[in-house]
Amino acid sequence: MLIKKIDMNLKKINILIFIVGLCLCSCKKQDKDSRPNILWITTEDMSSQLGCFGDEHVHTPVIDQLASKGVRYTNAFATAPVCAPARSSIITGMHQSSIGAHHMRCKGHFPKDLKYLPQYLREAGYYCVNNEKEDYNLEYNALDIWNESGVKAHWKNREDKDQPFFAVFNFLGTHESATNSKKKHLSFTKDLPKEILLQAGEVPLPPYFPNTPVVNELMTRYYNNIAALDRYVDNILNELKQDGLDDNTIVIFYSDHGAGLPIHKRWLYDSGLKVPMIVKVPEKYKKLLPYKVGELTDELVSFTDLAPTVLELAGLTIPEHMQGRAFLGQHLSSKREFVYAARDRMDERYDMQRAVRDKQFKYIRYYEPQKPYIQFMNTPEKGDIMKAIRKGNKEGIIPPMAKRLMEQTKPLEELFDVKNDPWELKNLANDPNYKDVLVKMRKAHTEWSIDVADAGLIPEAILRQWESKFNKPIYNILREEKVPIDLIQEVALGSKVELFEKHILNANEVVRYWAATGIGNYAENLNEETFSSIIKLLDDECSLVRIAAARALCILNHETIAMNILKKELVSIDEWTRLSAALVLDEIGEKAKPVKETLRLALGDDNKYVARVVNHALNVLEGTNNIVK
Repeated sequence: MLIKKIDMNLKKINILIFIVGLCLCSCKKQDKDSRPNILWITTEDMSSQLGCFGDEHVHTPVIDQLASKGVRYTNAFATAPVCAPARSSIITGMHQSSIGAHHMRCKGHFPKDLKYLPQYLREAGYYCVNNEKEDYNLEYNALDIWNESGVKAHWKNREDKDQPFFAVFNFLGTHESATNSKKKHLSFTKDLPKEILLQAGEVPLPPYFPNTPVVNELMTRYYNNIAALDRYVDNILNELKQDGLDDNTIVIFYSDHGAGLPIHKRWLYDSGLKVPMIVKVPEKYKKLLPYKVGELTDELVSFTDLAPTVLELAGLTIPEHMQGRAFLGQHLSSKREFVYAARDRMDERYDMQRAVRDKQFKYIRYYEPQKPYIQFMNTPEKGDIMKAIRKGNKEGIIPPMAKRLMEQTKPLEELFDVKNDPWELKNLANDPNYKDVLVKMRKAHTEWSIDVADAGLIPEAILRQWESKFNKPIYNILREEKVPIDLIQEVALGSKVELFEKHILNANEVVRYWAATGIGNYAENLNEETFSSIIKLLDDECSLVRIAAARALCILNHETIAMNILKKELVSIDEWTRLSAALVLDEIGEKAKPVKETLRLALGDDNKYVARVVNHALNVLEGTNNIVK
């Protein structure tokens, strides 16, 4: 009898275990199936010209309807005013200058022990697709990141239709090229009804654009391209409904940075950084949305917040290395006080700038104030609006608000009250009434630079050389190696010749580089000892130091002894060294005549940025107007 009782009890226990197992499996499946799909609809080069954001001219009924069912974020900001660096932040949740991805189309190295956003999602069972554009400014294999990436990538391609997905669809038609090129513009707008197309003169101009027919025409193209975007969004949302996924998918719409127009894209003003963002959360997930449907919020959002937010929505732990915060979900930290942004090499021109913004004020720090507000850059200069600005400045007929932007140097700092001065026209940095605000914003910038280990002051060629030397990304180098960051900052940001003379032969090559650069920027002549030190640097082991020394000699009228160095570095095996040499030769103008033939040969450089700078230098030297891609 005892054995029978034991057997019966064992059977009951086994049945109970089986039932519990079934419940657990069911719960796991239910948990998996209950996770939201996440859809990003992104567009390029667009500021907040949408009906739902208050623009009365643009035709965007679909996006406006999406906003009525979601939440509009009026203070969403890119981390950079150009696509590749901004997209590196989006996909990693980290500021681009902390991972060596800050220069346009550079070849940064992401730490091997860290992961891109989709990799975390794929490990958790999500199907991750990216339709068309990546451009992460890092060396990577797309299929290590995504299940699919390309024009055919789609959530429809997943075998298990119950599998949750993360999908990104990117619209190309608002890119600056579709504004500057009539042919490209028409390819995106040809199917739009004529009655919704705006005509030249019906679109408002920024206060610093000259009011000319060609400027009005291009601004109208830009607005009509946005109408084409509206149709694109409509198609994707209809696909979502047709697949029965509308009630299971969180939709986030945003642009990758500001409008593809001069003094917008590539600039740290709100015109280049502020983007429209709309979040639509289905009813079943409304607990994940901290606002009411149809609401408008001025909460500050950074592109570094997108990755943490998606992980939070998917119920995953946010890695500590991510530098953003989740702004959707149930487990939210306190809201931001500031957002941060950076500009470094834009196409072929270096000009390190940093910005900090809260809800009322914008602070901009110019690390290279001796450079013009608007350096000549091949791509924007080919656009008709930039041509109109240059022409208007030459003829003295540009709007007063644009004159500041034509200056050949910049202030060290700018401060704007963006609530009352949304076009950022009045610099308050020297206004004593805003001293406390300036100090606060300056402090926020300094603390952020230290916190993320901003690599901006490490010249690009040296940065890449260090990565090869230490066999690790700059992110790790700045945290694991003995880099004299404080001294680098002191010398790079200094303005006293005595400081540069003191450190010109420092053991660290970055310090030597900035000391030689500082002498070129600030010295009026060279005493015997400094001249001797500069001559020594012409034989420095570091190519960038040699170039900086040669530049200083050229500026101070000793170009004869420096020209061989620049000529030699222009054909270096290192592409960023070649670019640096080309930039100096372009900067010194007529003094570069002795190396004209070498410049001409460099027009065929594999690095298109080198070719662009060389072409500009030759145009100046020869009075030509040749064009390169």
